[in-house]
Amino acid sequence: LPSMRTPTAMIVGLVLCPCGLLLTLTGTLAPNWRQVSLVPNQPVDLVWEQGIWDICRERQSTHDRLCGQADELGYFEQVPVRVAQGMMPSSLVLTLLGLVVATLGVRCWQEEPRHLLAGVAGLVLLLSGLMSLVPASWYTHELWALPAAPGSTLVVGYSLVLSYLGSCLEILGGLALALSFHHCCKE
Repeated sequence: LPSMRTPTAMIVGLVLCPCGLLLTLTGTLAPNWRQVSLVPNQPVDLVWEQGIWDICRERQSTHDRLCGQADELGYFEQVPVRVAQGMMPSSLVLTLLGLVVATLGVRCWQEEPRHLLAGVAGLVLLLSGLMSLVPASWYTHELWALPAAPGSTLVVGYSLVLSYLGSCLEILGGLALALSFHHCCKE
């Protein structure tokens, strides 16, 4: 008689990967991969927030925020930013595809899960996590080399941190789902 319980690894994968998707999506869309502050000849409370799609400026004292700022220093032309613009959305699409395949593989309406399908979904989700980890890591490595006003202070933004966390959750969830191959090998 087959067990009606969903394997723990599959549950872990189906919990971690959607959480990773939300974090990566937020990290991709929010314009705060890097904060530039204490810019010479600018108010002390002015902070420039640079993402992979937009640049915003905010006055910290009044919380006045204005996005869509002109890229005067060629920030968007830098290779790490361009790579992130291509790989982050690709990773999101691959994550959605992996979650659809995982949903079909993990049984919710069947007696037995499809271990092979769940394992393939795990590999797809692992790949999507790596695809979002690469640009986040490269951007972090090049953070201080990207153009900024001389003498300003550079800080890692929350979007970059969310992208890292989302990538790690997708990788862990993908690995958990890939453990389903073990059941296929036993059969």
